[in-house]
Amino acid sequence: MGFSMDILKKFGIETDDESIYLMAFTHGSYGAKYDLDYNYERLEFLGDSVLSVIVSEYLYNKYPEFEEGKLTKIRANYVCQNALIFYSHELGLIENLRFSEDEGHLTESEVLSITADIFESFLGAVFIDQGMDFAKKFVSDNIFKFIDEERVFFRDYKSAIKEYGDANEVEIEYKILQELGVPHDKLFVISIWIDGKEMGVGKGKNKKEAEQAAAKIASDRLKLVF
Repeated sequence: MGFSMDILKKFGIETDDESIYLMAFTHGSYGAKYDLDYNYERLEFLGDSVLSVIVSEYLYNKYPEFEEGKLTKIRANYVCQNALIFYSHELGLIENLRFSEDEGHLTESEVLSITADIFESFLGAVFIDQGMDFAKKFVSDNIFKFIDEERVFFRDYKSAIKEYGDANEVEIEYKILQELGVPHDKLFVISIWIDGKEMGVGKGKNKKEAEQAAAKIASDRLKLVF
């Protein structure tokens, strides 16, 4: 595993600034080990917004009859962590990660988070280096096909649980059990309580992900059908 210029050739990227792609694949652990003053986090932040804008525009044009709420739900399916993980593996991006083994054993949640991050950081680098038109073409060539085939990456378990609670007139409550890590690399552990009974505990890199994970467990226990 490690950065190779072949990944740029794969997507037809010609650049005068290889360093930005090197940055896109550099995890904080690698930067710390080799005393680098950069990692992929800023590019990840940028790529997240770029992906959201491109997918939003595509959905806006593809579904002119859909209201804002429905478009938001559809978009969530294609920009969620599960989708990003899939894109990262599908495109071979994760194989270019620069990561220090000195970081120690990673939890499953951390591995998934890093895999998702890499797609966003790479897209951020593409946007900075090649511009928005190229970024749109990259997403169009590699992501839009999954939208067109209506691939499911994300199920809104929280909404399903809320509907269950409303229908059965029971209270739904989420409680934060733990908040671990540093500000830029958090892990939340949250439990879901239904009618005063704990029905699941979920983990995620933000509260929404942890709540969804907890809601999924509760949905499975309640045998809710999607």
